[in-house]
Amino acid sequence: MNKFSCAALLFDLDGVLVDSTGSVDRQWRAWAREQGIDEETVIAIAHGVRSIEVIRAVAPLLDAEREARKLESREAADPGIAVMPGAIDLVRTIPEDQWCVVTSGTRQLASARLQRAGIPRPKILVAADDVVNGKPHPEPYLKGADLLGVNPAECLVIEDAPAGIRSAHAGGMKVIGLTSTYPATSLAEADFVIPRLAHIQVGRDGTRKLTVTVA
Repeated sequence: MNKFSCAALLFDLDGVLVDSTGSVDRQWRAWAREQGIDEETVIAIAHGVRSIEVIRAVAPLLDAEREARKLESREAADPGIAVMPGAIDLVRTIPEDQWCVVTSGTRQLASARLQRAGIPRPKILVAADDVVNGKPHPEPYLKGADLLGVNPAECLVIEDAPAGIRSAHAGGMKVIGLTSTYPATSLAEADFVIPRLAHIQVGRDGTRKLTVTVA
């Protein structure tokens, strides 16, 4: 059992609050086939990274912005989305000004998935179109901390992807890794790794600090 004291919790979206693995896999594979690109090459880097950066990496000759818009519109319309077990109960235990979502998806896509999964909409949402540099660059998580008005060193991040863990650590934050998308061995850089959100309990210490117990 580990305990973390923090001023705010920052959540990745896909694979943490929302189970979108099937949708991501389905839409990226369809896109790869359309472009004549090896599907496995795309899938290997598609999780936890902005679509525009994946497209630039695998198809540098394409108009990445146009392709990303097309792909994320398809993802937003994909019904294969479910809430991650324990996600709603967990965020409801946290004051609304002490948590946010930091995602590699666009605001359109994130909003659609939050609504489809029935997750309370956060007051603060940092999406792909809100930053210049996506994960693993620290900008997304640093922007989340700034909008919450919290020192990055006092933030705790929940992530399911190596790129997100590196982003949070580069911003000076602690990270709990969730093995929903990658095995524990791929999340070894996290400060603690758990299989389910139910392993996290959030309390308050009588001040503005949150006490996060991880079993």
